[in-house]
Amino acid sequence: MTDQAESVRTESAVEPLPPKKTGFKFTADPRLLGLTGVLVILCIVGSVTRPDQFFTDGNISTILRLAAAIGVVSVGMTFVIIAGGIDLSVGSIVALSSVWLTTLATQSYGPFVMILCGLLVGLGCGLINGILVSYGKIVPFIATLAMYVSARGLAERISGRRTQVVSEAGFLDFFRGDLLGIPVLIWMFALVFAIGWVVLNRTTFGRRTFAVGGNAEASRLAGINVKRHTALVYGVAGLCCGIAALMVVARTTAGASTNGMLYELDAIAAVVIGGTLLTGGRGSLIGTLIGVLIFTVLSNIFTLNNLDTDIQNIAKGVIIVLAALLQFRSVKKTKAST
Repeated sequence: MTDQAESVRTESAVEPLPPKKTGFKFTADPRLLGLTGVLVILCIVGSVTRPDQFFTDGNISTILRLAAAIGVVSVGMTFVIIAGGIDLSVGSIVALSSVWLTTLATQSYGPFVMILCGLLVGLGCGLINGILVSYGKIVPFIATLAMYVSARGLAERISGRRTQVVSEAGFLDFFRGDLLGIPVLIWMFALVFAIGWVVLNRTTFGRRTFAVGGNAEASRLAGINVKRHTALVYGVAGLCCGIAALMVVARTTAGASTNGMLYELDAIAAVVIGGTLLTGGRGSLIGTLIGVLIFTVLSNIFTLNNLDTDIQNIAKGVIIVLAALLQFRSVKKTKAST
């Protein structure tokens, strides 16, 4: 009886703490702020060097249309790198998809079959990469390098190393048209980016992508099918390449085995500049978007000022090195704090 009374007195003496008053607090990512600052500086340089051309509706539309295809590829590359992989074959997959959807046999079935063919070829190549990496246990660098060579070779074989001109008017009318005064290609880029952001940040698939890239073994022990998820991530990258192939064909009105040249390098550079770790487990599609715009605006400035491409490539190289150094310092500080 005495113990029960003592227990009652103890419980009544311990009162729950009142809930803390918390308000909304916005914390900006310093890296994204820095990238935005670089983009703003480039825009200022463009407006100063070419005040009569840079901030015109036509030039801004050109920048966004040029950024659209590589931007879509970069969305898929972001998923792959966050998952701890790498894909060197995206440019070749774009070329193969563009050639396959512009063959005379494919075009004879109309625009819907052309679109479906381009998407399926890209998705198929991506899944092959994923199966080789996850189930075949081939290093991503080697597996995607093999796809890089074979897809480009198959594109040359199918096209006979000739440019295949699009004769289907319905395809060109749609993809080269406008919607609310904005080119369809820009709408496509925005839609792919929005879907990618939602999938990466608001779905189980996105959370598993971060988990697999952060620690594959821990993810497996937590019940995630790492092999299947890795294959699906590469499939997402391949599907993005198929969409990019549609955009390239619409912009150039032709399919060729030379399409998508160096897309893999531009996509990886944009993703790394955007803050995604090459070791996986951390990344941001917003950063990737800013990285794509930085490279596209830089190329546009060089084009408007009639500067040599070799200087442009040097400038890109410097930006990539600086981004890698900043990423290394960020990782080092994170490890030191833990």
